[in-house]
Amino acid sequence: MKTRPFRTLALASIGAFALACSPVRPGGSPASPVPARTGAWEDLYEDVRLDGLEDRRFDQERFWRVVRPVVEGSNRFSVEVVGQSSEGRPLRVISFGRGPTSVLLWSQMHGDESTATMALADIYSLVEEESGNRMVRSILGGLTVHTIPMLNPDGAQRFQRRNAQGIDINRDARALATPEARVLKSVRDRVEPLVGFNLHDQGVGTRVGLTDRGAAISLLSPPFDHSRAVNDVRLRAMEIMGVMIRTIEPMVGNHITRYSDTFNPRAFGDLITQWGTSTILVESGGWEGDPQKQYLRKVNFVGLMAALESIASGSYQGVGTDAYQALPANGRRIGDLLITGGTVVIPDIPSYRADLLVNYEKPLLEEEGTFADIGDLAEVEARDTLVLDGLYIHPRDRALERTEDGIQLKVGAQAYFTVSRRVDGRDPLWVFRGTPPEELRRRR
Repeated sequence: MKTRPFRTLALASIGAFALACSPVRPGGSPASPVPARTGAWEDLYEDVRLDGLEDRRFDQERFWRVVRPVVEGSNRFSVEVVGQSSEGRPLRVISFGRGPTSVLLWSQMHGDESTATMALADIYSLVEEESGNRMVRSILGGLTVHTIPMLNPDGAQRFQRRNAQGIDINRDARALATPEARVLKSVRDRVEPLVGFNLHDQGVGTRVGLTDRGAAISLLSPPFDHSRAVNDVRLRAMEIMGVMIRTIEPMVGNHITRYSDTFNPRAFGDLITQWGTSTILVESGGWEGDPQKQYLRKVNFVGLMAALESIASGSYQGVGTDAYQALPANGRRIGDLLITGGTVVIPDIPSYRADLLVNYEKPLLEEEGTFADIGDLAEVEARDTLVLDGLYIHPRDRALERTEDGIQLKVGAQAYFTVSRRVDGRDPLWVFRGTPPEELRRRR
């Protein structure tokens, strides 16, 4: 599988602009998608994929506009409002199937993690459009599938991790201080699912084990206590994940990892496992050339449908744990953009040579960059490197903190500066507002 190297942008002079975009990113981000055959679920996907969620940043109102025509008024679905968010937005359970085995999927308990939410919309479309398909009939006849597609609509409104109270819902399983956590707990207790799917996104800088490969999908059977023992509940989850791994591996190759199984007594995945539901954590990372996670949306769809089919048929039984246990662990998480070689110029302070690490609030879109570190960062890894040898960095007002004691460039400040060939700032080359300028990207 072809893997794209780390990018380095070199700007030692105006002439260096033409060389700025030479790729030297050895194995950095996940590889570009490779055509693969993963069976009937992928064959069906393009026919059932719902339009209207091409931008991964959407609020509950937009999501409901997309899925409502599919699920409301259809005899294949039931839609129930089971509570309200902190700000009064409805929390809905969308269910389908009439089988004896209950399954629960919940997504976007972190408001800025929407990949699986998009995949659930596509699953609803599949159920409505392809109910006569043999595999879909098997699922509808064997399972009753309950989904909470957007557990944190207040966070989704702001596209932020936490809810309107400032609480991480996924760390509220014990205290149940948030209305969203109480809803999830009550739904789980009422439907008593055999299997639960805890659907998330993780940082795009996460590596596969000790390699430079990016993690596209991470999986976990959460432990039920600090012993991390494997009982029947966890064994079931591991075997189902074996089916998922076999199904999605042709799509993402060796970019699948195993999430850390350190027990957290506040986390929903761990406690739901403790309460007797075989829980599967799915974390969608990054994929090169997929800033809106539309390819990983498809990977989620394929993996989840394969899992549901195996639960309905019981075919996961006897798969064993080897495929899951053989996954490399989630590795280190690297930064987004390392800026090297430049000289920083701040009023009333002697100019100094320093490396700058920029991380993005929206790393896939390379937007809203802030300084994560300043100084000698020679050993720091990043997905991109911008080389400014012989050039001067003049931080702009939003990048500087002014106090009665003076002025400073501060970690956490907005990455906003002018790059110049002169220490006095004359003859500026371009302004950095959080991402390298587009004219450089065209020269890669």
